[in-house]
Amino acid sequence: MTEISKAAIIGAGVIGAGWAARMALAGIDVTVFDPHPSTERVVGEVMANATRAFARLTTAPLPPVGRIGFAATIEEAVKDTDVIQESVPERLELKRGVLNQIDRFARPDALIGSSTSGLLPSDLQIEMTHPDRLIVAHPFNPVYLLPIVEIVGGKLTSAATIDRAKAVYAGIGMKGVPIAREIEAFVGDRLLESMWREALWLIKDDICDVETLDDIMRYGFGLRWAQMGMFQTYRIAGGEAGMRHFIAQFGPCLKWPWTKYTDVPEMDDELVDKIASQSDAQAGGLGIRDLERIRDDNLVAILQALKGGDEGRGWGAGKLLGEFEAGLWARAKASDAPLDVTRPLLLHQVRVNPAWIDYNGHMTEFRYLQVMADATDALLRVIGIDAETAAAGSSYYTVETHIRHLAEAKLGAALTVETQVLLGEGKRLHLFHTVLGADGTRHATGEHMLIHVGAGKPCDPAPPVAQRLAAIAAGHAALPKPAAAGRAVGQPK
Repeated sequence: MTEISKAAIIGAGVIGAGWAARMALAGIDVTVFDPHPSTERVVGEVMANATRAFARLTTAPLPPVGRIGFAATIEEAVKDTDVIQESVPERLELKRGVLNQIDRFARPDALIGSSTSGLLPSDLQIEMTHPDRLIVAHPFNPVYLLPIVEIVGGKLTSAATIDRAKAVYAGIGMKGVPIAREIEAFVGDRLLESMWREALWLIKDDICDVETLDDIMRYGFGLRWAQMGMFQTYRIAGGEAGMRHFIAQFGPCLKWPWTKYTDVPEMDDELVDKIASQSDAQAGGLGIRDLERIRDDNLVAILQALKGGDEGRGWGAGKLLGEFEAGLWARAKASDAPLDVTRPLLLHQVRVNPAWIDYNGHMTEFRYLQVMADATDALLRVIGIDAETAAAGSSYYTVETHIRHLAEAKLGAALTVETQVLLGEGKRLHLFHTVLGADGTRHATGEHMLIHVGAGKPCDPAPPVAQRLAAIAAGHAALPKPAAAGRAVGQPK
């Protein structure tokens, strides 16, 4: 994984704005250049949707969101940046001219990626002074959620640049897939184009409408492809005999006149009107931002489901998400920075997302426990208990919990957890959490007793952990004991 701190986005349409959001949410400062007057609005709207999606995608501690700024020129945008992503319209001369400017003004060691969906990198880099650092980095929309990026080098691209690109994109949670040889439209779009051609004929010939075609994809093979792709799916279809049996069984049908891949219907007004009107009806009046949020919600759910599959090991894009989260957790290790122990600790902040809402429109009750558990995890990381120590057999485990629900938290509400250590000595850790709204409203309190376990048995923690915890407990001993501490269920207020 390669750390980068500054990036530039040149061209801020759908793809460029998605790149900006993906990088900013990974903690990278981003400078955007696009002369269109709506650039700041579009980037802001895409960033809002991306932030909403990421709040549901992972509970791992994301780094502070990078700043997004806007430059008046390409020179200003790319100055002193680590990575530049070009996403201007798909015209060779335009892209070549923009990339030449980027090459002229960027640091010689800056990585330059083009988001082109089909132009050859050799044609793009031909006039550059430093052509060895140019790659095609072709993502798919939405860039901030879909992790794939095709990496294609040109004739003058160095092997070191390909390796570096893979590491850079891995650092922002993406799967960089090098393509062995450059070819127009690369791999992903060539596959999509073949399906698009057949789909156009099916609509033109009135075999089905656009909604029926989409239903067949989303309720059928699309779900299989989300986790295994095409070849592994077909291997399973071959049964115990595997891929050889599948090919023997279904290979002959490739000679049947099923498809019209090499023939394309004329995109006349009649066909355009048919597709557009059916698509309008399918949308049911939903606007583009509404559809984007629905798409994001579905993608988050699929990614989270795939992350937990295969006995917890994850599968496909879900496994990649789990690996990205592991990196985020690894960064959140114990800090040597001094804590203000003269007041309760503020270690966890979160925003109520749509998956947490019940039928009453409020945060469902088990999510309060999740928020407090995340605050407990944050405290454990501060004192030196993290995934590595847990894997080694040393961690704290909750043995008793008492939660009071005091006020309703609604969709989008910003919550902060105050954490007070009531006891931190020996193997016992006694915590009191208060969940606060942005206006200071107390939404809930939680009292928790945890026991340290090592090698499968209750025991005292290691001296460094015990010392960090003791320092916090000593400071908090001077604080007033919360009035609700020690309450029993049903006790009068």
